[in-house]
Amino acid sequence: MKQKEQLSEAALEMIAARFKILSEPMRLKLVYALMDGEKTVSELIRETGGLQANVSKHLGILLDAGIVRRRKQGLHAYYRVADESIYALCDLVCNSLQHRLRTSLRSLNPDRR
Repeated sequence: MKQKEQLSEAALEMIAARFKILSEPMRLKLVYALMDGEKTVSELIRETGGLQANVSKHLGILLDAGIVRRRKQGLHAYYRVADESIYALCDLVCNSLQHRLRTSLRSLNPDRR
């Protein structure tokens, strides 16, 4: 069993804020789209299917939270993932959900084991 660390109220507030930021589906789409490298807002709009104002709003929130970084070059702004711990978090959650889904499907169809 893993040793439990004591967390202060301030630390718990910071953790909750990070999860709150990642609880929005469009922000997750943006982070997922940026996992394979830096992209412009136009590329992110095409990839996520979002509207320009909505994508820009969510990129601003991710930027303020330190999850993404922005680099300006001429008329373009390029975004990339700044906090690479997001990759590990996404892998952990996705793998856990994938396992739960497989388990649920097996229980619905026990002949497919």
